Amino acid sequence: MTRAWILPVLLMLSGSVVATGLTFSGAPGTAAVSLLVFALLAGVNSPLVFPKSIGALEAQRRSAVDGKPVVFWRPGCTYCLRLRIRLGRSVSQLHWVDIWRDPAGAAAVRAANDGDETVPTVVVAGDPHTNPDPVWVRKQLSRIT
Repeated sequence: MTRAWILPVLLMLSGSVVATGLTFSGAPGTAAVSLLVFALLAGVNSPLVFPKSIGALEAQRRSAVDGKPVVFWRPGCTYCLRLRIRLGRSVSQLHWVDIWRDPAGAAAVRAANDGDETVPTVVVAGDPHTNPDPVWVRKQLSRIT
């Protein structure tokens, strides 16, 4: 769980150092803007942007019942963030599994990607799709509802 927070914490620490330096050099306005930018970057790269993750086994069980796709992701992954942002409010229609929190999820991703932990991996009806186009994922959701 702590691995997911390394990048956001480093971004906040870096932002604090930059803002402190700018403040001491006489640019408090620039310091405030810099700190805000670093805080936004930290927030976007944190697990807080994504829906609550569940375990891989639970996600697969729920998907078998309701037919919703399972998304395997990890914090700090720009492709996962792109998928999350492009899906917008549709994210609640998927089951999200953080592979850094769930060893079974990481194993499922490795099994689907020849031993690599490539995310996002979206499983639709039992078939894994690595880094799919968000438009394609949205089409899969429209088939369910």
